[in-house]
Amino acid sequence: MRHLWRWRRWGIALLCLCFGKVIAAAEIVHVGGAHFPPYVIKAEVSEASGLLPELLEALNREQDAYHFVMLPTAIVRRFGDLQRGRIDMAIFENPDWGWQGIELDAVDMGLEDAELFVARREALRDQHYFDRLQGKRLALYRGYHYGFAGFNSDPQYLSQTFNANLGHSHDSNVLMVLRGRADIALVTRSNLYDFMARNPDYEGQLLISERVDQVYRHHALIRKGAPISAKTFAELLERLRQNGELARIFDPYQIAVMPVVADSSAAESAAD
Repeated sequence: MRHLWRWRRWGIALLCLCFGKVIAAAEIVHVGGAHFPPYVIKAEVSEASGLLPELLEALNREQDAYHFVMLPTAIVRRFGDLQRGRIDMAIFENPDWGWQGIELDAVDMGLEDAELFVARREALRDQHYFDRLQGKRLALYRGYHYGFAGFNSDPQYLSQTFNANLGHSHDSNVLMVLRGRADIALVTRSNLYDFMARNPDYEGQLLISERVDQVYRHHALIRKGAPISAKTFAELLERLRQNGELARIFDPYQIAVMPVVADSSAAESAAD
C-alpha cells in the first residue's frame, strides 16, 4: 500500500507539472475592460461581469493556444493603455472613436448595436419629439462619441452646444429623463433593453425613438506586436459564430450577430 500511495503521489505531481506546462504555453492576451453596461459591469477583475467576461470565457473554452484576460481600464484611458502595451486589445470598439493615428489592426466582429433616443412618455408626445434636439436638455454618457454631434466627444463642446449633462451611467441618464431632470437621453439599445428587463415598471413610462443616432458595427482593435494577430482572432470569432456561442451571449441583449464578409474580417489598418 505504501508503494501504491507513493506512485499515486508521483502521478499527481506529474499531472500537475504537465498541466502547468500547458497553461504556461498559452499566450496571455490582455483585453481592456471599461465599465459600460451591459458590456462590462464593474471593471475591477474581482467583481467584473457582463458581455466581455462572457466572451473571453467562450474564447478560452474554444482553444488553448491563447488565454484571454480582462484588465480594467477606463473610457478615456483605454487609448493610452493600448499604445503603451498595457492592454493588447480593445473590444466592442470602432476605429473612428478616437483611435485615428494609433497603430493597430481592426477586426470586424459581426456584432451590431445601436444608440437610441429616449424621452418620458407624455400626452400628445410622439416620434416627432426627437426631430429637433435644440432647446432640449440632453443626458449623455461622458467620453462617448455621438453621431448627432459629429462624433466630437469633448465634454465642453457637448455641454455648451447641446445643453448636455454628461454622466457615467446609462441607468442614471434614463432616470434623469423619468424624473424630469433631462428631456432626452441617448442610450445604447443593449443597455436600454437590459434596463427594462431589470425595471419592468418603467417600460410604459418611456418613449423610445424610431430614429437611430448611430449603428455600431463592433470591432476588436489589436495593437501592433500583440501576442495574437488580427487574422487569428477573426478566425476564433468565426468559430464562436458557427457553433452558436455568439448568439447565446448576445441575442438576449438585442445585439445582432451578423455574418462577416471574409475580406472585412481581415486586418484593417486604423493608423491612417
